Amino acid sequence: MSQAFSEKIVVVSGASKGIGHAIAAGFAAQGAQTVLLASSQENLNAGADTIAAAGGLRPEVFAADLRTEAGCRAAFAFVSQKLGRCDVLVNSAGATRAGAFLDLSPEVWQDGFALKFFGCVNLCRLFWPLLRAAQGHVVNIIGGAARTPDPGFLIGSSVNAAMHNFTKGLSGLGKRDGVNVNAILPGLTETGRVAQIFAQRANASGKTLEQERQAQIEREGLHRLGKPEEIAALALFLCSDSARHIQGTAIAVDGGATPGLY
Repeated sequence: MSQAFSEKIVVVSGASKGIGHAIAAGFAAQGAQTVLLASSQENLNAGADTIAAAGGLRPEVFAADLRTEAGCRAAFAFVSQKLGRCDVLVNSAGATRAGAFLDLSPEVWQDGFALKFFGCVNLCRLFWPLLRAAQGHVVNIIGGAARTPDPGFLIGSSVNAAMHNFTKGLSGLGKRDGVNVNAILPGLTETGRVAQIFAQRANASGKTLEQERQAQIEREGLHRLGKPEEIAALALFLCSDSARHIQGTAIAVDGGATPGLY
């Protein structure tokens, strides 16, 4: 097995489950010392066990509420004091709620931005000096709604668009400082989070869960949902030496669901 990321320190938020976990597992399988960040210590421990059992280098884990600046600062302090380095930062934390616009409270909107957008911004700001020193990489996991707003997913559409804009702007600083900054826009992917979104949409539309799932797949013209491992494969490539000339780019992994040119 390739050890392309041996001796690299890779920090992944939202890494206890889903896409973030698949990305962390991919880096660990190629020799990286990963650090898993999420809010649940129990889920983090289970995620680390799974990665180690598959033969990857056992991750370090740190539980924190990344919706808050204090939580992000605590995560940064853990990495900087224990490992003293960060070569790759992957921002994959965030769960924005779907549903009918008039049913979404201001508190739900605030919470949607707190973790996915502000958590990403705070972690990037805190880790930037380490990334600059390592000439490292940032990969932000966003979502197809950044390019294709959806009235049934207005929080996610808005948060993803903000992250998309932030990523592009940060890449300008990355050009100056030697840090590659890119984004991945997953489409519908087989995760517990997507199953939850289907349930929220079904509740808003009055359909059954299976009807809503099938309607979404047909609406986007897909043959199947994506797999977390497909997102992970692209993340690893974007952080490889072969991708050093890719800067400020957002790549969709959505089975062709995005209808526009960009």
